Amino acid sequence: MSETMKPVEQLTEAEAAAELARLAAEIAEHDRSYYAEDKPTISDAAYDALRLRNAAIESHFPELVRADSPSMRIGAEPTGAFAPVVHLRPMLSLDNLFTDEDVVDFIGSVRRFLAYPADRELVFTAEPKIDGLSMSLRYENRRLVTAATRGDGTTGENVTANIRTIGEIPQHLPADAPDLIEVRGEVYMRRDDFFALNQRMAETGQVFANPRNSAAGSLRQKDPAVTRSRPLKFFAYAWGETSEPLGETQYEVVQRFADWGFPVNDLMVRCRSVEEIMEHYRAIEAERAELPYDIDGVVYKVDRLDLQERLGFRSRSPRWATAHKFPAEKATTVLTDIDIQVGRTGALTPVARLHPVTVGGVVVTNATLHNEDYIRGIGNNGQPIREGRDIRIGDTVLVQRAGDVIPQILDVVLEKRPADAVPYVFPDRCPACNSHAVREEGEAVRRCTGGLICPAQAVERLRHFVSRNALDIEGLGEKQIEFFFNAEDPALRIRSPADIFTLKARQERSLTKLENIEGFGTVSVRKLFAAIDDKRQVEFSRFLFGLGIRHVGETNAKRLARHFLNFSVLRAAAENALVPTGKGDPGNAAWQELNGISGIGNVVAEAVVEFFAEEHNREVLDALLKEVTPLDEQPVGEVSSPVAGKTVVFTGALEKMSRDEAKAMAEKLGAKVAGSVSKKTDLVVAGPGAGSKLKQATELGIEVIDEDAWFERVAKG
Repeated sequence: MSETMKPVEQLTEAEAAAELARLAAEIAEHDRSYYAEDKPTISDAAYDALRLRNAAIESHFPELVRADSPSMRIGAEPTGAFAPVVHLRPMLSLDNLFTDEDVVDFIGSVRRFLAYPADRELVFTAEPKIDGLSMSLRYENRRLVTAATRGDGTTGENVTANIRTIGEIPQHLPADAPDLIEVRGEVYMRRDDFFALNQRMAETGQVFANPRNSAAGSLRQKDPAVTRSRPLKFFAYAWGETSEPLGETQYEVVQRFADWGFPVNDLMVRCRSVEEIMEHYRAIEAERAELPYDIDGVVYKVDRLDLQERLGFRSRSPRWATAHKFPAEKATTVLTDIDIQVGRTGALTPVARLHPVTVGGVVVTNATLHNEDYIRGIGNNGQPIREGRDIRIGDTVLVQRAGDVIPQILDVVLEKRPADAVPYVFPDRCPACNSHAVREEGEAVRRCTGGLICPAQAVERLRHFVSRNALDIEGLGEKQIEFFFNAEDPALRIRSPADIFTLKARQERSLTKLENIEGFGTVSVRKLFAAIDDKRQVEFSRFLFGLGIRHVGETNAKRLARHFLNFSVLRAAAENALVPTGKGDPGNAAWQELNGISGIGNVVAEAVVEFFAEEHNREVLDALLKEVTPLDEQPVGEVSSPVAGKTVVFTGALEKMSRDEAKAMAEKLGAKVAGSVSKKTDLVVAGPGAGSKLKQATELGIEVIDEDAWFERVAKG
């Protein structure tokens, strides 16, 4: 990905903010596809590249870190298909390493945080990273009572009935187990079982893309009998809430799990040096193809639990654990065609159609081509990629994947290019409606100008409006939306969101009755109308997300809802922020409020203002608001501690904890840690050797305390 991106150090602040907004939205969409829908749309390698790019920009521009940053988020929200389960101890994700140097840096960061000298032994566990579905099993009085997926890390889905069908998972624990414990691990499917299942499923026309999707899909069945028929397995490797200490080390606790009857991975070892860690990594990588299950890396964890406790957590990952990913798998095949897909925002996205090729045990037939510049061999910075080699229909191409569905094309084998191959001409008209497709200055994407007259966009926008994370109208899936959109009879037609809510009334006045049409029936029609009526009142954030405003994904919709609390107030602010130029006016109070919301930068604010500025959007919205009422948002409570909401600066030498540890503690208590003293600083914690920061704090009259006083103060909370 670095080839196609402008180097971080060359970005302006505005460019960095815009790219962070784009990355937040794009990564959130991929998280939803992977965690909530079990339908990944990019490879692991491409996803990791997005996260690395985001982290690099945040590191270079720390003041631009967004509240909806991927670095602050875990997984995706539960789908709603199962009852929610709140994890009292969050199920966090792991940061990823990709090189030997990354491993050295990780171990160095652990030592620095703990102020651990290089000559003092630091033991890690190393175990295969299973490519499955994370699971938390809660036992009370040694009986299994709840099984929940990870979800967004805080709230998962209750799949207890389905988990009980997996024979490897104990229903009862022995007498030496705690009264309360959450055993965590991975539900997965062996490769041979996956291939056998797909052979049976092929008769129904439905097959899974890979073992991970197969395991996730099998576990999310409404009927436990279906799950019972699927050969699911489990590895235990972690724990959540527990009523008593389980041991002194990670390795010791996992061996206790084995004693209790849980399957644990026999490739887990203890390592006492970087050399031992890398030796085990190489050994597992060499054995990877022969293992009966899919893995995509090796997980390293600090072995001692007291050190894990000291190291603590970042927003979405523990400091004491990380995943060392394997290199992506590659293969060559022939590109047979290039299709242009039109998304709900009008973006024209090229997709490569490939001669089927097996990469890492999965047959792939298409790949992402990103945008027209990528096809031409030009990066986002205008510089050549692939040494300027373009991609043509008929080319032999190098394809990369890392366990997911859609791979990416890395390069072209020029020696095998057909003599009649010609450069691909990217269309300047929309393939769905023939409207002009334009590319705005500074953008890599070409977009259709057809708006709602474009059937591709209109259908996609309607699908988005009724989707699970928007209004979630049961019975209005992709097929139903296409049927209603293309209906010739006006009594059946749905072309805008408001049409959904007038469908029943139009049906009652029409001679054409929906229940008489093939594919529908009296019961299903009654349920559909009931589901529509059930959404005439809907959460503010869901309603806002459903409108499909560019850059306003679920996280930004929630952020806007929590700030304005009432949809009419948001709309008034957006309309008042508009100035004759069509852009936000920095001197406008409404614009300042909108742009000043934490995590809502200039790019998102302008998208919101532009949406409400468009007359057609207002007309569609007014019609919709006659049918649907967005409910007011309830204010969210804040962290309660003596330092919550305060800006704290640490200076001088800290003797009881490292600087990183102090920062983590303060942030966990709701404080903001700054690197310099200013008029906005509320508190300075000064240790021995404090210099200019202490002097500046004294001059500004800011409260200064020592390390002991800091611990005394936070203990009061």
